[in-house]
Amino acid sequence: MKTYPLEEKERIEQVIRSCSLCYVGMADSEGNPYVLPMNFGYEEGVIWLHSAQEGHSISILEENPRVCITFCSDPKLVWQDEQVACSYRMLAASIICRGSVQFEENDEVKVKALNNIMRQYSDREFSYSSPAVRNVKIWKVEVDDLSAREFGVPNRNSLKYKDRQQF
Repeated sequence: MKTYPLEEKERIEQVIRSCSLCYVGMADSEGNPYVLPMNFGYEEGVIWLHSAQEGHSISILEENPRVCITFCSDPKLVWQDEQVACSYRMLAASIICRGSVQFEENDEVKVKALNNIMRQYSDREFSYSSPAVRNVKIWKVEVDDLSAREFGVPNRNSLKYKDRQQF
């Protein structure tokens, strides 16, 4: 089983949209890693996140806004030979994005970001009270660098690969 790069924009965006969470990694001033699972919205190379106005992550990002954000499709256990342990793999796709967090303070932009985040989880339209908008911290991450892979994939010429369901 192999790992293949994903290069098609549509396929990459399909993987991102299939995820319920992303994982946001950052490093504090002493180089200690800190990773948070977060809800997100994605649109045209921008990842939108939200949080409380204060906290450990905000303190870290005020000193170092660089982040690494990962997405992983729902993994599926696959094997080439059911009797051979070494042939078992997880079939999935992963996306690794890098960028810098910019905090949005404009209320109109915040509402657009919140709507983008909510579209990831619901087809409903939402409204937000002024205090809710004022009290949320909106993170905007323009993706500088992106790497995407499918892993645990049978050889592309095998029948299993051609017949597999999309993940």
